Amino acid sequence: MTRRCTITGKGPLVGNNVSHANNRSKRRYLPNLQETALMSDALGAPVRIRLTTSAIRTIEHNGGLDAYLLKMSDARLPEEARKLKRRILRAKAKSAAA
Repeated sequence: MTRRCTITGKGPLVGNNVSHANNRSKRRYLPNLQETALMSDALGAPVRIRLTTSAIRTIEHNGGLDAYLLKMSDARLPEEARKLKRRILRAKAKSAAA
Protein backbone atom coordinates (compact mmCIF):
# COMPACT_ATOMS: atom_id res chain seq x y z
CA MET A 1 0.00 0.00 0.00
CA THR A 2 1.27 3.46 -0.79
CA ARG A 3 1.87 5.94 1.98
CA ARG A 4 -0.65 8.42 0.66
CA CYS A 5 -3.79 9.94 2.21
CA THR A 6 -7.00 8.80 0.51
CA ILE A 7 -8.75 12.16 0.83
CA THR A 8 -6.06 14.84 0.63
CA GLY A 9 -3.46 12.99 -1.44
CA LYS A 10 -0.62 13.91 0.93
CA GLY A 11 2.41 11.68 0.48
CA PRO A 12 6.04 11.41 1.60
CA LEU A 13 8.41 14.36 1.22
CA VAL A 14 12.19 14.17 0.75
CA GLY A 15 14.80 16.12 2.68
CA ASN A 16 18.13 15.85 4.44
CA ASN A 17 19.35 14.82 7.87
CA VAL A 18 21.94 17.46 8.77
CA SER A 19 24.55 16.56 11.37
CA HIS A 20 26.36 18.96 13.67
CA ALA A 21 29.30 18.83 11.22
CA ASN A 22 26.84 19.80 8.43
CA ASN A 23 27.05 16.36 6.77
CA ARG A 24 23.90 15.69 4.80
CA SER A 25 22.16 12.38 4.16
CA LYS A 26 18.84 11.81 2.43
CA ARG A 27 15.73 11.05 4.44
CA ARG A 28 11.96 10.78 3.93
CA TYR A 29 9.29 12.64 5.86
CA LEU A 30 6.30 10.29 6.03
CA PRO A 31 2.74 11.57 6.58
CA ASN A 32 0.99 10.60 9.82
CA LEU A 33 -1.42 8.05 8.32
CA GLN A 34 -4.12 6.35 10.36
CA GLU A 35 -6.38 3.48 9.29
CA THR A 36 -9.84 4.74 10.31
CA ALA A 37 -13.45 3.79 9.84
CA LEU A 38 -15.66 6.84 9.27
CA MET A 39 -19.44 6.54 9.27
CA SER A 40 -21.16 7.44 6.02
CA ASP A 41 -24.77 8.55 6.51
CA ALA A 42 -25.73 7.95 2.88
CA LEU A 43 -24.23 4.45 2.72
CA GLY A 44 -25.40 3.56 6.22
CA ALA A 45 -22.13 1.79 6.97
CA PRO A 46 -18.63 2.66 8.14
CA VAL A 47 -16.03 3.20 5.41
CA ARG A 48 -12.46 2.07 6.18
CA ILE A 49 -9.85 4.41 4.70
CA ARG A 50 -6.27 5.58 5.36
CA LEU A 51 -6.21 9.26 6.32
CA THR A 52 -3.74 11.73 7.72
CA THR A 53 -4.61 13.12 11.12
CA SER A 54 -5.11 16.56 9.58
CA ALA A 55 -7.61 15.07 7.10
CA ILE A 56 -9.54 13.44 9.97
CA ARG A 57 -9.79 16.81 11.75
CA THR A 58 -10.87 18.54 8.53
CA ILE A 59 -13.59 15.95 7.85
CA GLU A 60 -14.94 16.23 11.40
CA HIS A 61 -14.85 20.04 11.18
CA ASN A 62 -16.91 19.97 7.96
CA GLY A 63 -19.67 17.77 9.38
CA GLY A 64 -18.60 14.25 8.47
CA LEU A 65 -17.38 12.26 5.49
CA ASP A 66 -20.45 12.75 3.28
CA ALA A 67 -20.59 16.52 3.78
CA TYR A 68 -16.85 16.92 3.16
CA LEU A 69 -16.80 14.86 -0.06
CA LEU A 70 -19.92 16.51 -1.48
CA LYS A 71 -18.49 19.95 -0.76
CA MET A 72 -15.10 19.28 -2.43
CA SER A 73 -14.72 19.56 -6.21
CA ASP A 74 -13.68 16.42 -8.08
CA ALA A 75 -10.55 18.12 -9.39
CA ARG A 76 -9.16 18.43 -5.84
CA LEU A 77 -9.85 14.81 -4.84
CA PRO A 78 -7.68 11.76 -5.58
CA GLU A 79 -9.22 8.95 -7.69
CA GLU A 80 -10.09 6.75 -4.69
CA ALA A 81 -11.94 9.64 -3.02
CA ARG A 82 -13.83 10.35 -6.27
CA LYS A 83 -15.01 6.72 -6.36
CA LEU A 84 -16.25 7.01 -2.78
CA LYS A 85 -18.00 10.29 -3.63
CA ARG A 86 -19.78 8.62 -6.58
CA ARG A 87 -20.93 5.78 -4.28
CA ILE A 88 -22.35 8.34 -1.85
CA LEU A 89 -24.12 10.27 -4.63
CA ARG A 90 -25.69 7.05 -6.00
CA ALA A 91 -26.87 6.06 -2.51
CA LYS A 92 -28.39 9.51 -1.93
CA ALA A 93 -30.17 9.40 -5.32
CA LYS A 94 -31.48 5.90 -4.59
CA SER A 95 -32.84 6.92 -1.18
CA ALA A 96 -34.41 10.09 -2.65
CA ALA A 97 -36.16 8.04 -5.37
CA ALA A 98 -37.59 5.58 -2.83
